[in-house]
Amino acid sequence: MLRGVVVLVPGSNIDGRAQVDDAFWQEFARRNDLALVGCWFKDHPHENMNIEDYARAGDGSGQALLDAVEQLAKATAHPEAAAAPLLLWGHSAGGEFNYEFRLLEAGAGAGLRREQRRLLFHPPRARRRARGARIFFIGGKDETFRIQSIQGIVAVNLQAGAAWKLDVEPDAGHEPGRTRELAVEFFAEVIARHLPAVPPAQPASAPTNKP
Repeated sequence: MLRGVVVLVPGSNIDGRAQVDDAFWQEFARRNDLALVGCWFKDHPHENMNIEDYARAGDGSGQALLDAVEQLAKATAHPEAAAAPLLLWGHSAGGEFNYEFRLLEAGAGAGLRREQRRLLFHPPRARRRARGARIFFIGGKDETFRIQSIQGIVAVNLQAGAAWKLDVEPDAGHEPGRTRELAVEFFAEVIARHLPAVPPAQPASAPTNKP
């Protein structure tokens, strides 16, 4: 019985499917009865390839993720995964996708991100205060425009009551840094608060003979 699905979304156009084989994520998933999904979003050719259109989760990529999770649930004989909460980890464009996806799909997950180009400064009130908590990471040595964009979006929504957190890794640039390690700590708290524990397996009943 699965309690949730960890979704791993790497940076711009990177194939993240192999991340499900990473011992770090496998151990965390095994310990918490979670499935793992590694994503590979590829942008279609367009005028400014420095801006990933697939990060606009509402334009089809978000539904593609939900469809993939549903297919995985069927293929692995774990139907509960299709409706399970999603725990989202992402880097750079992957974090941008996670952020916009969470505006569409409030749940018990967390969107982790280092970059936000198309800022949605005022998501709907229901999405700000939904159970889906978010933690944003900034690399202290990242480019100024990235740092300021994330600081701005978090600050304005904290004032409006969002259950969001901002963490700064002073010596990191735009690389993932220690976001995985901090993410699993955050996920563990979310799991403990919001995801029901898997009941222990029941011992088989002793056979009975009827006269």
